[in-house]
Amino acid sequence: MAVGTSLFLLALGAILKFAVTLSIAGVDIEIIGVILMIVGGLGLVVSLFAMGRSHSTHADRPHDGRRF
Repeated sequence: MAVGTSLFLLALGAILKFAVTLSIAGVDIEIIGVILMIVGGLGLVVSLFAMGRSHSTHADRPHDGRRF
């Protein structure tokens, strides 16, 4: 999940949790909002962790001219 998708899910979840007052029988909109915020937060953490690992440094040994 990309960072943009994670932020979208966080924002959508927050809107459903805090701003929507719609009531549907058998569906709790606030719980759906909380679930979306949790999924978005976890996706953001995983995306940032994966981005950090892809930018790791690699040190090469100096070449001494010998062929093997």
